[in-house]
Amino acid sequence: MPRRLPSAQALHAFDAAARHMSFTEAARELGITQAAVSQRIRLLEHQTGQALFIRHARALELTEAGRAFVPAVRDAFERLASGVEEAFGPEREGPVTLRSTPGFMRFWLAPRLARFQQAHPEVPLRLATAVWPGDFGGDGADMEIRYGQGDWSGVDVVRLTREQMTPVCTPAIAGTLAGPADLSEHTLVHATGFEAGWPQWLAEAGVADLAGRTHSLLCDTMATSHALARHGAGVAMGRSSFMPEAIADGTLVAPFPLWLEVDEAFYLTRPGRAPVRDEAILLWDWLVAEAEPSA
Repeated sequence: MPRRLPSAQALHAFDAAARHMSFTEAARELGITQAAVSQRIRLLEHQTGQALFIRHARALELTEAGRAFVPAVRDAFERLASGVEEAFGPEREGPVTLRSTPGFMRFWLAPRLARFQQAHPEVPLRLATAVWPGDFGGDGADMEIRYGQGDWSGVDVVRLTREQMTPVCTPAIAGTLAGPADLSEHTLVHATGFEAGWPQWLAEAGVADLAGRTHSLLCDTMATSHALARHGAGVAMGRSSFMPEAIADGTLVAPFPLWLEVDEAFYLTRPGRAPVRDEAILLWDWLVAEAEPSA
């Protein structure tokens, strides 16, 4: 007898909760209540016979079974979306959706986006954020801004930035830093998911040994690392594409003249060989034009 498949509603709830690691945010995305998301997840756990999430007081964590199930669910939705598009063409209604990292959205896109809206008020937009590499490439986005080396397959790619990095901190902390060696007295805030970071900069500054003996604080986005630095929690590693906005109000400064060039950058991508809506082409061309001075 064929195995009974879980309901699409339960799978959608699991996918959204796994991406956001929050039943509340999943509910907001799906337009249902948090209780409904929780109920659908419990139904899915009952149907699969496996616990999929560990429910902490203020956070969620995927179980080993949950982590193993995520790629299968996302792949299934992506295949279904691709099949619908191949059979019926791209969706013509609804907003143009752009997916990006929270940091790029906060520091690069947000200060510029009003200009696009003024130039093209007829184009509705939807902005979505993603953090981990596996969060990109899914269905539901006309285009994505990814961080890396631009070597993704199956997508059209345009480089938007050229990146350098340098530490950033509050003026008060900067006043205690006569040189890179003084960083040993402070917490270094690391944003995970970036190939280049504190170890590379410290090595270039001649204090490579600090990487292993300085107190560290880990977070999963550049936006969070800047927020922590802004509130004096430590010294973060800033990217050049974020700096104009990050230090605009003077709450963050770059205490050292050393900027280290990195191979990674932000790239604009869209599915290759797929029909593109006229509205999406307008946004794509505008983003490329905005980036031309720095790309």
